Amino acid sequence: MASSSSSLLRSIPISFPSTKQWNLKSSRPSFRASATPTQKARFVGRRKESISVRQLQRPLIEYMRLPASQYSVLDAERIERVNDNTFRCYVYRFRFFTFEVCPVLLVKVEEQPDGCCIKLLSCKLEGSPMVAAQNDKFDALMVNRISCDSKADKSLMQQLTSDTIIEVSIDIPFPFLAIPKQAIESAGTQVLEQILRIMLPRFMSQLVKDYQAWATGDTSRQPLGTENEKVKIEKESERLRKGK
Repeated sequence: MASSSSSLLRSIPISFPSTKQWNLKSSRPSFRASATPTQKARFVGRRKESISVRQLQRPLIEYMRLPASQYSVLDAERIERVNDNTFRCYVYRFRFFTFEVCPVLLVKVEEQPDGCCIKLLSCKLEGSPMVAAQNDKFDALMVNRISCDSKADKSLMQQLTSDTIIEVSIDIPFPFLAIPKQAIESAGTQVLEQILRIMLPRFMSQLVKDYQAWATGDTSRQPLGTENEKVKIEKESERLRKGK
């Protein structure tokens, strides 16, 4: 997880006194330096998504209790396995003011009795040099809690729920200092919420399809994704890039 250890300097005005102000005991003038403290912006996005799942030969709770080593990557175009419980995720490109940004997330899956918890380990921003320069100037937190009702494992229909929160704290880059902080935070929060609106329903749909493959004995469980889904995601991604 990247963390800022330096501040952006808006200006360092240096003033030299006139010769009459010099201390005659010293041949060097004294001078004063000042710098504007770093300003930080905070973005928070949260979304809860639920989907009804018809249980098949094997109950949903058994699928949710699988060890992470048996997880499918679900979407080979955007997710790759690093090891048994760690995955790299490529988020859609989106436009933030005049810049295009593509976050790359490294996440870890923690198994829980009724599901799992996906936590962000690190985030890298890809895009223009200006965007990449922010990689050591922000902190990010993401937790996605996925669960089903273990008490209703005998029911024909089950509820699968994903509860996600993303929080980003970033040093405001120099070109944005003239923009009110509130406007920057509002725009950043809207971007996070748009990403969640696109990603979570698709993620949940793929999770259900993978459960159905597992429950009917499909041991291959190849990564999912169809051409229709790909076209849909490309359109949504283009809409994000245009800031609509």
